[in-house]
Amino acid sequence: MTTSPPGRFDPAFVGQLDTLLAWRRDVRHFRRDPLPEGMMDTLLSLAQLSPSVGNSQPWRFVRVLSPGLRASLADHADAEVARTAAGYEEERRAAYLALKLHGLREAPEILGVFSESAPDAGHGLGIATMPEALLYSTVMAIQTLWLAARARGVGLGWVSIVDPDAVAALLDVPAGWSFVAILCLGFPDAPSAVPELERRGWQDRGDWRGHVVER
Repeated sequence: MTTSPPGRFDPAFVGQLDTLLAWRRDVRHFRRDPLPEGMMDTLLSLAQLSPSVGNSQPWRFVRVLSPGLRASLADHADAEVARTAAGYEEERRAAYLALKLHGLREAPEILGVFSESAPDAGHGLGIATMPEALLYSTVMAIQTLWLAARARGVGLGWVSIVDPDAVAALLDVPAGWSFVAILCLGFPDAPSAVPELERRGWQDRGDWRGHVVER
């Protein structure tokens, strides 16, 4: 039996990676059973492997364990859904309200994700002209976490229908932390080969060629 040298991957693995990318989903429908013991530690340790500007590792995760905080986040998201719906015309509003936009009440794990605006790590490398690279680094950590979770059969949903200041206040984070996301994690209720927003007619995924400009 032959194995690939360290740092190189055989065609079978490359094919599995392609499948993983195709099957990554923004999950909103979760089973309520908890994740296995140690799963969150594993996922967060893998997220820590993400690239970051200056190796600054600016991501900060807040694991929401309080039932009261969870309920407050869910109530806040519901209020934001209602407010946003009011801005759509009637037909699109009905389609919007038919979507399930978060799993904050069902998912067994809730993470708040923030980005440290002035981390000690990295010593400022790479951010003198582009301080937003810290936020980009944090988003890359979310993507790493997302793929690591999906590879283990764990679904992840990114909740963006929230007010950043309200969430930061609810979670009582330091002033230097910028809000990036609320994440729901758990086993999907019904995994699907087609993303939910496509299934429900909200928005199809475009071809990559439509997103490339040549000069």
